[in-house]
Amino acid sequence: MENNSRSKFKKICVFCGSNPGHRKVFSDAAIDLGNELVSRKIDLVYGGGSVGLMGLISQRVQEGGCHVLGVIPKALVPIEISGESVGDVKVVSDMHERKAEMASQADAFIALPGGYGTMEETLEMITWAQLGIHKKPVGLLNVEGYYNSLLALFDNGVEEGFIKPGARDIVLAAPSARELLSKMEQYTPSHDHVAPHESWHMEELAYPKEQSP
Repeated sequence: MENNSRSKFKKICVFCGSNPGHRKVFSDAAIDLGNELVSRKIDLVYGGGSVGLMGLISQRVQEGGCHVLGVIPKALVPIEISGESVGDVKVVSDMHERKAEMASQADAFIALPGGYGTMEETLEMITWAQLGIHKKPVGLLNVEGYYNSLLALFDNGVEEGFIKPGARDIVLAAPSARELLSKMEQYTPSHDHVAPHESWHMEELAYPKEQSP
């Protein structure tokens, strides 16, 4: 169904697996998220691969007429790009530069199901939000409860005194793309930053300062 409302996001970074997972529900979720981005006219920033869930969402967004930017380290090009690349691809030197470039390009972040890499990238964006480096929403697309254990770990961190309750609210989650994007559209940071946003020297982090809309 066409969503005619204009999104507050121009570009969203999606972290996801270079594998498709064992169940079709994960591939369906990637395609559904791609459809939702297209319906809201949101461009995609992603890890640059053409395989697994990365390939599915990037192809869907490009077919839907939205721009796709893939950011991939040189070492992963022969592993994660099979055949023709999707959209524009920026090859960078390492994983740190990849994350910094993806973060600077996007207005928000979504994690589809994925492995260590997906979780590491997502956790870094959560940490940067807590520190005050950015003020962008971070969402987990919790397909069939894939991220239930991770969310429970965060809750336990609050209970045990390692995560402040306000910082727990950084992480948004929903079982469907439409519900998650609606939550992210309404997100307003409520936690205290570890350091003021303005105090971070973004250039030193290889993270360009956010531009005013």
